[in-house]
Formats: sequence, C-alpha cells, structure tokens
Amino acid sequence: MPFSNNIHQVVMGLSRLSQYTGPIPAERGGELAMGGGRSETSALSGAEEARGLTTTQNSQRPNACCFCWCCCCSCSCLTVRNEEERRKRRRRKRISQDTKMETKLETCPKPSVEEIRMWSQSFDKLMRNPAGRNVFREFLRTEYSEENMLFWLACEDLKQEINKSAIEEKARSIYEDYISILSPKEVSLDARVREVINKKMQDPTPHTFEDAQLQIYTLMHRDSYPRFLSSNIYRTLVQGGSRTSSES
Repeated sequence: MPFSNNIHQVVMGLSRLSQYTGPIPAERGGELAMGGGRSETSALSGAEEARGLTTTQNSQRPNACCFCWCCCCSCSCLTVRNEEERRKRRRRKRISQDTKMETKLETCPKPSVEEIRMWSQSFDKLMRNPAGRNVFREFLRTEYSEENMLFWLACEDLKQEINKSAIEEKARSIYEDYISILSPKEVSLDARVREVINKKMQDPTPHTFEDAQLQIYTLMHRDSYPRFLSSNIYRTLVQGGSRTSSES
C-alpha cells in the first residue's frame, strides 16, 4: 500500500505541473526576454540596412527626368540648326538659279564720278540712284542676299499700281516670293511685321508691305551697306572713275 500511495502522489504532481500557467522563473524568463530583444534589434538593424542600401542606389541612379529634358533640348537645338542650314543651302541654290534669269537690271545711264562718290555719303543717295541700286544689287548677289533688293523693288512697283485686280495679283506674287516661309527667296522679317502683312493680305493695297519694306531697307542699310563701301566692286568703280576723270 505505501508504494502504491507514492506512485499515486507522483502521478498527481506531474499532472499539476503540466497544467501550471504561472510566471516563469526569473532566470529563464530573463534569457527569453533577452533573446526576444536580440531578435527585435536584429530585425530593426536589417530594416535600416535595407533602407540605407535603397537610398544609396537611388542616389547613384541618374535622374530620368533631367536626362530626358537634356535629350529633348539637345534634339530641339539640333533640329533648329539643321533646319536653318537646310534653308540656307536651299536658298543659295535657288537664288543662284534664279539670278541667271533675273540678271536684267534697271535701265539707266552710266554713273558719273560724282554720282559714284555720292553713294558713299549716305545709303539714301545710293538707293535713290538707279545706277547705284544696280551696283548695290550686284554686290548683294555675291552675299546671297539679292532677294532683299528684289523685294524692295517689287514693293516700289506695287506702290505705283492703281488697278485693283493688278494690285491683288502683285501683292500675292510678292507674298509668295518673299514672305512665305516656303520660298527660297524669303526675306528676314520679325513676327510682328508678318502678322500685320497676313491681316492686310485679306484686302491688299499698294501699301500692304510698307512695314516690311522699311524693315528690309533698314537691314540693308545697317548690315550690307557698310560692307559694300569696302568691297572690291565699289572700290573698283571709284578707282576707275578717278582714272577716267584724270585722263579727260
């Protein structure tokens, strides 16, 4: 009996131990708590390392927006430059062909020595003289800018017209030859003047191109005229006129 009672007590003790839900002893609990802390610290460290790696990769990665913007700007600049070059080549080729047909100059007497010298006094005196315009036009042809003089002369001719249908026809011809961006003889005008011309072309008059004519006149005066005075064409005329005057 005593042996049986001992076995019964052992069994009951094990049963109560398996059902125990109380606090864990301090030593064991500390080990578990420290283990849990280490796990949490490792997890946080891993997350921080991952974020640091991502930040480094992003900082090293090129900015896609800036790259695309630079590419677009470069392409636009190249397109503009290429288009300008194509227009210049096309204009020079066409003008070189047209000048073979437009070699007819204004009919006028041979200029005197005094007239030739007066051309250097002012651009207005040069442009008021038919012989001076012819010589200046020949110079412009060497610079591939004869269209400026041709446009100016066409505007002068339009101002003399009084017939309504003739005015409309000449105005349309001037627009197509010198104003249209598709023309190889297009003259250089700013946007404001072009806008004015487009409005006036709805009902053309002899003065439709007045603003444009003044702008081209100013361009020739400031840009081409100084080079003309120092050109071989004009110097040869002055020297030839001086020799003729001294011989006579």
